[in-house]
Amino acid sequence: MTTVLTPASPLTAADRCDRCGAQAYLRVVLTSGGELLFCAHHGRKFEPELKKIAAEIQDETDRLTGTSASASDEER
Repeated sequence: MTTVLTPASPLTAADRCDRCGAQAYLRVVLTSGGELLFCAHHGRKFEPELKKIAAEIQDETDRLTGTSASASDEER
């Protein structure tokens, strides 16, 4: 995933996954406008499709484990 280096605002505990309602760690800004929020699980699950429609992806999953969801297997 492409990670936004300078996000407009960090995700907080109030930001919830649009799929399941868990805390969001990914913000996907769509090329068509608008945004989607995902937990780490659903961000990984939908990653291939999200890359096709995203203008930017803000990935804060490193807050969970110290590495982002876009990190290679060696980095995890």
